[in-house]
Amino acid sequence: MQAGQTPVFVMNAAPERQTGRKAQIANIVAAKTVADVIRSCLGPKAMLKMLLDPMGGILLTNDGNAILREIEVAHPAAKNMIELSRTQDEEVGDGTTSVIVIAGELLAQSHTLLERNIHPVVIISAFNKALQESLDVIQQISIPIDTSSDEEMLSLIKTSIGTKFVIRWSDLMCKLALQAIRTVSVSESGSSTSGIPTGITTVDIKRYARVEKIPGGAIEESKVLDGVMLNKDVTHPNMRRRIANPRIILLDCPLEYKKGESQTYIEISKESQWKDFQDEEEKQVREMCERIMEFKPDLIFTEKGISDYAQSILLQGNITAIRRVRKSDNNRIARAIGATIVNRTEDLRESDIGTKCGLFHIEKMGDEYFTFLTKCTTPKACTILLRGPSKDVLNEIDRNLADAMSVARNVVFNPFLAPGGGATEMAISVRLQQRAKTVQGIESWPFKAVADAMEVIPRTLVQNAGGNAIRVLTELRAKHASGEHSWGINGDTGKVEDMKKYGLYESASVKIQTLKTAVEAAKVLLRVDDIVQATRKEKDQGGGGGGGGGVGEGAMPEDMPQD
Repeated sequence: MQAGQTPVFVMNAAPERQTGRKAQIANIVAAKTVADVIRSCLGPKAMLKMLLDPMGGILLTNDGNAILREIEVAHPAAKNMIELSRTQDEEVGDGTTSVIVIAGELLAQSHTLLERNIHPVVIISAFNKALQESLDVIQQISIPIDTSSDEEMLSLIKTSIGTKFVIRWSDLMCKLALQAIRTVSVSESGSSTSGIPTGITTVDIKRYARVEKIPGGAIEESKVLDGVMLNKDVTHPNMRRRIANPRIILLDCPLEYKKGESQTYIEISKESQWKDFQDEEEKQVREMCERIMEFKPDLIFTEKGISDYAQSILLQGNITAIRRVRKSDNNRIARAIGATIVNRTEDLRESDIGTKCGLFHIEKMGDEYFTFLTKCTTPKACTILLRGPSKDVLNEIDRNLADAMSVARNVVFNPFLAPGGGATEMAISVRLQQRAKTVQGIESWPFKAVADAMEVIPRTLVQNAGGNAIRVLTELRAKHASGEHSWGINGDTGKVEDMKKYGLYESASVKIQTLKTAVEAAKVLLRVDDIVQATRKEKDQGGGGGGGGGVGEGAMPEDMPQD
């Protein structure tokens, strides 16, 4: 640069910037730190984490996703890792801890490769091949499952619950999860001759299997209702609170006079006109109620309000009414009792009335009243009623139950199981070690790195159970080298055991998703070679925050047009 020339600043010097190897190592360290936080949450001997949220509430859990959701991190790579567990939770519902632990270990193994000056692109290419090989191994060692067999399904759900807080009530929780899944699964078309549904099967847990948590009572009192439950009471104290085989109408309109859409002004010159207006309002409400009473219903649910006048008319017709029901609850009721939600009382038809409910009754639990619609003939929606000593315990049971239901749902779509207890990961590790010997050139190193990273799951299981990691892993490696793929770690004792006899099998779709997510995350973070923190300080942003062309953008105050 010639003397006297002004230096050119290409980038703003204020933001912090890390480049090249420094950035990659910073990412690896951040990812490994996140993995270390929840490593002790893996397996049946998992430790619980107690987190204090900003509002002062307490979270007690060993669910990877629930822990990471509450942790606030500043480093972008750590944020990326936390996003992984959320993705895993939404996609398959289980394996949220495993995915973080494997991704962290893959990056830790990549550290040594980067120190050997192997280019990240070479590492990523080898990771891709290793992932493909791993998925082939899972396919080979997976066994099919009969989704109609209760025994097989319960043992699978037990595997998911076995590492959670609710393991003490595992039989009850497994039955709840299976019953809920069986209730809400709907096959679009008929069955084939073999009895297997031929059409598309949909299992919508989020919309149609609602979990209601009511503190009080014993956990053993939890159950899946053959119908729906709402946190509502009748609108009028004299209405019936128990009806057998009720005829039910579901509405999405208010049983009140119609108010103007916008502000309405009415000029009245005579007193009689005011009375006419009031009579007209009453007439509207009466006509609505009479139209409903033509169908002789016993019970009405509406998402909107019911006026006092409408309540008195319905009470004379011996009809029970419940108002301001949530939209989602109304949809669940419609599915459970075979009714159709009607938007206008004029459109009501006999076919819209729900008759599949066996019993309507209202019960007081704790301080609140709950409406039960039970004994439905073919409910395709259900409510899972959870009881327990405190809110924190109930929240944890809810999280565990959601995982169990997700696992059961995955198996409906992909009915294959892979051996648990780190057996699948060890089988992949042994296969990749063998494959690394046949790979030419520099790519054999990353292959070995993936093989070593896979051992983190069985190793962590042994460590969490308090076993001797080196001795047990050597023994397990020897078993797998001789082709015994079903051997894994018994998480309770920390010893090697045959998973076939132990009965520990996990959903293959969870394993596949875990591997794909972990490897993809490692690849993304290895590709990063520059971290720029482009966050501005508040004083730099200026106070005015106005439109373009203000003061300071070329126009001096005196140059600006005067009014």
